[in-house]
Amino acid sequence: MARTLDEIDVLLLDELQRDADRPNVELARLAGLSPAATLNRVRRLKESGVIEGIRAKVNEAAAGFGLCVYVSVTLGRHEEALERRFEKVVEELPQVTAAAWVAGETDALLTVVARDLGELQQVLVALSTRGGAQRVVTLLRLRALKPDSPLPLGESRRLR
Repeated sequence: MARTLDEIDVLLLDELQRDADRPNVELARLAGLSPAATLNRVRRLKESGVIEGIRAKVNEAAAGFGLCVYVSVTLGRHEEALERRFEKVVEELPQVTAAAWVAGETDALLTVVARDLGELQQVLVALSTRGGAQRVVTLLRLRALKPDSPLPLGESRRLR
């Protein structure tokens, strides 16, 4: 169940999404709280699962991963054992940086990074052979249209 967030929670989350390395003293100043109260708020947000973790955003190209592809996967059958087998292979492949089961024409959508075409081919072969994928379609990302963005917690925009 979603936790009810007050204005201070939203402010802290917005600031942490922009810069998770921000010092607690600075967060406290922005929120108008004491550093101890701010630390308690952030700890509560972590314990409740609203904050899942704090990570560094690493530039793929600068780290040597020249290829980023989106991979659409269709399994041959919808059986629990096959899905578990596929999940296991996906979890074991460090090149798969994100994966989701999806509804529609395909079963799963993956984000894969690779240093070169040879590494990408190894990942695709593993998905097909060890993972049991019947159909694997790759889409090469040319450049980011919009990078990963913070959740719009403090905004109540409506599409027009």
